[in-house]
Amino acid sequence: MKPILLINLKTYKGGTGENALKLARIASKFSRRGIDVILAAQPMDITRVSKAIKTFSQHIDPIEFGAHTGHILPESVRKAGAKGTIINHSERRIPIRDIEKCIARAREAGLTTVCCASGIEIVRKIALFKPVFIAIEPPELIGTKISVSQAKPEIIRKSVEIVRKASRKTRVLCGAGIHSREDVSKAMELGASGVILASAVVKSRKPEKVIRELIEGFSK
Repeated sequence: MKPILLINLKTYKGGTGENALKLARIASKFSRRGIDVILAAQPMDITRVSKAIKTFSQHIDPIEFGAHTGHILPESVRKAGAKGTIINHSERRIPIRDIEKCIARAREAGLTTVCCASGIEIVRKIALFKPVFIAIEPPELIGTKISVSQAKPEIIRKSVEIVRKASRKTRVLCGAGIHSREDVSKAMELGASGVILASAVVKSRKPEKVIRELIEGFSK
């Protein structure tokens, strides 16, 4: 499986509506170079973004078809064009019982799961549910230029160790503060299978340049 570069568009202005599509077209230039470049879009932008690049939803709810006004149905984001979803991002945390349900529902809907974890203990719990990816993201580093791979390498190393024991099919992604080729390179060196980031690309005035430099980190 290819290494992952997952760019979370969040609700930044630069990652919303037509701006999301512009970023998708830029990112798509790099998606055939041995790296799986993916954008996580807001639900209302999934259809337009997925026409240009592989797209994930930023969230789903642990529901089935029925009376759930305002919730995000896994099958709906799949039909909109999403291939996967983020679960339990630090900005959209959910109880552990709902994490398990979301992973199960995503699996039923045919969605790849990227389940975020803020630390080692939550990694231990989530690993038992066997998502496709666990993204380790200490919340205090999110949005900063201090990457977890540089500041807290032991968390990545330990997470990889825990996940390998719990599930042979689950892989670890590195998030929080990722903004340079060195951050990516260090994450891969520590055993991660890719990175998840947002502001370094979405808030950049030169996103194509940033993506190119991040891609270079995978080959070091």
